[in-house]
Amino acid sequence: QVQLVESGGGLVQAGGSLRLSCAASGGTFSTSAMGWFRQAPEKEREIVAAISWTGNSAYYIDSVKGRFTISRDNVKNTVYLQMNSLKPEDTAVYYCACSKYTSWSTDLDDYPYWGRGTQVTASS
Repeated sequence: QVQLVESGGGLVQAGGSLRLSCAASGGTFSTSAMGWFRQAPEKEREIVAAISWTGNSAYYIDSVKGRFTISRDNVKNTVYLQMNSLKPEDTAVYYCACSKYTSWSTDLDDYPYWGRGTQVTASS
């Protein structure tokens, strides 16, 4: 069983930056792929970025490519999401999730462990 706690959300002006952190405890974080997801009001939860267990492979949705960077520290059991050039459409609750596999995937069903989320708001 993996427990996940997100932090680092907040309110920023459009164009600003935030760095989200997700601290993991228990389970097998260091050998599991991780993902960051977001859910805006009245929208489906969507994947934003994912990273393999080694950190050597990553995925990003098109809308955040070149602006967001996912990374992980397997010694600190933490995964990060650096978000630059934030846009109002990035506003959502951001969740981190731990995969049951070593390689990343875009299927939410592959991520059985979830944090409670952190709010990110980019104002125009």
